Amino acid sequence: MMHYRAIWISDVHLGTSGCQAKYLLDFLKHNEADTLYLVGDIIDGWRLKQSFYWPQAHNDVVQKLLRKARKGAEVIYIPGNHDEAARQYFGMSFGDIKVEEEVIHTLLDGRKLWVTHGDLFDGVMQYAKWLAYVGDSLYSFILYINRYFNMLRVKMGLQYWSLSQYLKHQVKNAVSYIADFEHIMAREARIRNCDGVVCGHIHKAEIREIDGLLYCNDGDWVESLSALVETATGELKIIYWTHIKGDPVQQIEVTHQPAIEAVIEEATV
Repeated sequence: MMHYRAIWISDVHLGTSGCQAKYLLDFLKHNEADTLYLVGDIIDGWRLKQSFYWPQAHNDVVQKLLRKARKGAEVIYIPGNHDEAARQYFGMSFGDIKVEEEVIHTLLDGRKLWVTHGDLFDGVMQYAKWLAYVGDSLYSFILYINRYFNMLRVKMGLQYWSLSQYLKHQVKNAVSYIADFEHIMAREARIRNCDGVVCGHIHKAEIREIDGLLYCNDGDWVESLSALVETATGELKIIYWTHIKGDPVQQIEVTHQPAIEAVIEEATV
């Protein structure tokens, strides 16, 4: 069992077939934190409005989060665009889980990180929401293919690999959009007098410096199966949980060092 000062997860999309709930549940079973941030799109309200999909594994994830809050972890839920209905409950608590619009996290070394989902700074979401819905439908279709593709990989004894993420990163416009988003989020963090930002939304895990500010994205649990953590010594890491613990596999950690160097190390799960 690993214990961290903080864990950030987002873009779980419970209520969709693309959600890798079993991997997330396994991650939650083997990792604890003083503070657990749920950085938006935890439940996919868009998809649930169209058709109800809620297998036991999705319910187990919710119960696990509630249990962590009951056992003393500070659990903070910051809604995103897919679970925007929860935004009407800012400042309230449900089962010891606090609902907030945004928060500031203070790292062990005193630096302050602004924590927000990120959709409010996405031009498509703000000015062409209909396009976001169309894109979401196409994305869901790719995830549907991805689901059966990975079922075959598991039978072959191979690790999880995201076809959808691979395709997205091969498209020039998508790469340009991600870069623009990252710079916008860094700029907004500076406006708030913070040293960096932690967000989700674009499903691309990242730790890097942008214009002197720390940009962190915790990824997602439909493609990258990733979380951002702050260790007891103040290091920031991205953890990719692409195997269920117990399999003869490895957990990959991307570590943020004080010199803003990305160091990739492999550690046995």
